[in-house]
Amino acid sequence: MPTLFNHSEAELDSFAPRILNWFDDYGRHDLPWQQHKTDTPNPYIVWLSEVMLQQTQVTTVIPYFKRFIASFPTVQDLANAEWDSIAEHWAGLGYYARARNLHKGAKQLVETINETGDFPQTVEGWEAISGVGQSTAGAIVAMGLHGYGVICDGNVKRVITRWAGIDGDITKSATNKELWALAERLTPIEDSGHFAQAMMDMGATLCTRRNPNCSQCPIEADCIARHEGKQESYPIKAKKKPKPSKFSHALVITGPDNKILWLQRPDNGIWGGLWVLPLQFEKKTLGKKVLSTAEEDSAYESENSLAEQIVDKWMQDNNLTATSIKDGLLEAAPIKHTLTHFHWYLQPQTLALSAKQAEQLTRLLTEADINSRWLPANEAEQTLGLPKAMLKVLEAL
Repeated sequence: MPTLFNHSEAELDSFAPRILNWFDDYGRHDLPWQQHKTDTPNPYIVWLSEVMLQQTQVTTVIPYFKRFIASFPTVQDLANAEWDSIAEHWAGLGYYARARNLHKGAKQLVETINETGDFPQTVEGWEAISGVGQSTAGAIVAMGLHGYGVICDGNVKRVITRWAGIDGDITKSATNKELWALAERLTPIEDSGHFAQAMMDMGATLCTRRNPNCSQCPIEADCIARHEGKQESYPIKAKKKPKPSKFSHALVITGPDNKILWLQRPDNGIWGGLWVLPLQFEKKTLGKKVLSTAEEDSAYESENSLAEQIVDKWMQDNNLTATSIKDGLLEAAPIKHTLTHFHWYLQPQTLALSAKQAEQLTRLLTEADINSRWLPANEAEQTLGLPKAMLKVLEAL
């Protein structure tokens, strides 16, 4: 395995200047959250953008960021906001734990500001904020405070593993430590925020996962992966196991006024704090294999929330059965939604209730301290935080 610093001191020292010169000429300078060249940087803006950009493309994030910052222009505004408002602004962006961490983190930051008069000023201080890891903290300090901060996110790891020819599995602790050591060696003490933005741009626009544009790369001359002709072999990571599949009915339960029943998910777990249609679990598979009960328990959290258990039992007690919108939809053409750890296939079903039945079901949910609402589809889309899977179901109605 090549040593971590498999380049000369001159090559190591010239790395940052080459990257910065390229960025000044060809990098992106119009992103709405960029603070690296601002005289009065705003760490709140950098924190918000860094969280949104986790596992999400820039083009997807920009409209969400603009709407979010318009509604919550300060960390105090975000801390004081109702969760439903935050969820509605986040709906469709995915990885909803990020939104919950932002809300919690905003409250923590306001406490810090009230105690000290300012945002945390160190990497360690930012790492104490909910949902902020080492690289995000480094980015905030470097770009949002103009201090010294090192980043080593996915884009940076791709650039430096290729340049240094690091052939260890980047999901392993030992390799990760090497990557951080190299990132620290390459990051200039002065203007680390400028360098952080440049490295992000390198990974996003030149040193891409597929078909990297090596001919335009400022570090192409001494890039080991380029010389080996193995650019796309780096970074190295263990192959992912195939995702299991989950099959559920999505119940469109309507009252006499055609309003639809919506349930708020528990804070923990999938779609935590968001609003969904009641779901009825069918089965789980891994490939073509139907998982056993023991395998199901190890592969997933509890399938149904308390709210869904109440709805399911109430339907059974009243001999009520929902009807598929399309016969055989579950087998022929279910709505597919892919999450981080599994594929979810949803079959929309409808159930119309009388006024008395709707009142009875609502009372049961209220007695169990479960948040529920009856809203038409268009109003739910506009006022509730709905995950993208629910929007797909509504489109099928």
